[in-house]
Amino acid sequence: MNPLLGIFYHAVGGFAAGSFYIPFKKVKNWAWEVYWLISGVFAWLLAPWFVSSLAVPDLGQLLRDIPFEYMIWPYIFGVLWGIGGLTFGLTMRYLGMSLGMAMALGFTATFGTLVPPLYFGTFNVLLTHLSGIVTLVGVGITLTGIAITGKAGMMKDRELSEEEKRASIKEFDFKKGVWVAILSGVMSACFAFGISAGKPIADMAIQAGAPVLFSNSPSYIFIMGGGFTTNFIWCMYLSKKNRTFGDFVKRGKETPMMANYFFSALAGLIWYCQFMFYGMGTTQMGKYDFASWSIHMAFIITFSNMWGLILREWKGSSHKTIKVIIIGLLVLVFSTFVIGAGNYLVKFE
Repeated sequence: MNPLLGIFYHAVGGFAAGSFYIPFKKVKNWAWEVYWLISGVFAWLLAPWFVSSLAVPDLGQLLRDIPFEYMIWPYIFGVLWGIGGLTFGLTMRYLGMSLGMAMALGFTATFGTLVPPLYFGTFNVLLTHLSGIVTLVGVGITLTGIAITGKAGMMKDRELSEEEKRASIKEFDFKKGVWVAILSGVMSACFAFGISAGKPIADMAIQAGAPVLFSNSPSYIFIMGGGFTTNFIWCMYLSKKNRTFGDFVKRGKETPMMANYFFSALAGLIWYCQFMFYGMGTTQMGKYDFASWSIHMAFIITFSNMWGLILREWKGSSHKTIKVIIIGLLVLVFSTFVIGAGNYLVKFE
């Protein structure tokens, strides 16, 4: 156990998650469902298999040895998480990177952090140890920081005209975005449940010779396979409905096909890195690794809002609103140190 190293891994993963949408801004004249699916092929299919093949000396034998009951629940949670990932992309379309991530991840952090210990019956145990109490306080600070960033987003919505909002976010729609963010946040938390359900697979991976840091990688094959199933079905439906199948082979001055494929693939690979480093971080957080989800969400919101400021998504907002978003980011950063301290105190109990 090394909480500081774990927090570092979570920070790298949070940076990847907060940055993955940026390459999409380079995709030209493609429908959303087309570039989202291309990114998903790299993020949810190719990357998990590739990393797992590197981590496990004999991946094929491991997969043959895994009982069906160990596979099915990570896959089911992956299907549900896929709905969250799908609507997460829509949230970015309607609310932008900063506000969209803050609102969606607020719900994700709450459910993904607290439900696992409640489900496994370990929540009450946390209240009997100083380390557990400090960790829960850190989670509470995380949720407070998320709420503050969400408040800044709502202040921005009230201050700017529709024209000013759409100048930086072409499809800005606050009401639609809020409902999509709620659905995305609740369903996205299923990834944390999938990792919990995949613990037996991680244990088998270690026995098969995989490094502890990458022991979660084989379970990602099933979790992300479930997520790909959901997204593939939806993107195919949209492509048929919108008649956008032609985008996959469309060429022209306004449609640089190779560049579109490259940036879509890049977005997908960056996206995968968030969970690769998240999985690495959980292996370092000890018995309070449930707090990893809060740390992960905190870093994602921090970096996504930093990108939002850099990309001028907050242009036109008042100094008061900018001050509130900065305070929210500082609270989120502080929360990671509190959670790390809680994990560190385990050594003295």
